[in-house]
Amino acid sequence: MNTTFNSFLGTGWAFPPAFDNRTGTVELVSDLEDIKESLNILLSTSLGERVMQPNYGCDLNDYMFESLSTGVIGIIKHHVENSILYYEPRIVAESVDVTADDSTDLIEGRFTITVVYTIPGTNSRFNYVYDYYINEASGHV
Repeated sequence: MNTTFNSFLGTGWAFPPAFDNRTGTVELVSDLEDIKESLNILLSTSLGERVMQPNYGCDLNDYMFESLSTGVIGIIKHHVENSILYYEPRIVAESVDVTADDSTDLIEGRFTITVVYTIPGTNSRFNYVYDYYINEASGHV
């Protein structure tokens, strides 16, 4: 089965990468799904993590256990907005909101980032929600 993607919004590897043993190919995503996966990778990458692109990412780990004061929220928004501006040219971020998880006082280092964005090529508006917290079992985000 040879599937050809002809999306002007882009086509890339699915994340996490998955392979089809029958065809010997990698699974691909396209259009809106490719943008969502790109945003997820961008927000979950620390600065310096990519050797060839040391400025790629958001460095959200630095704010893991910070109290979400107005200043910290402003810094997180700034990091997210700049990362999208420089590394996701297919979209325009209209707003970025950062909110603390109010479900329990026992969970530290948990917040939600909501990005409202427009895809200029289609003039379509979407939301992307990124839940940021430490995975207690593994110690990873």
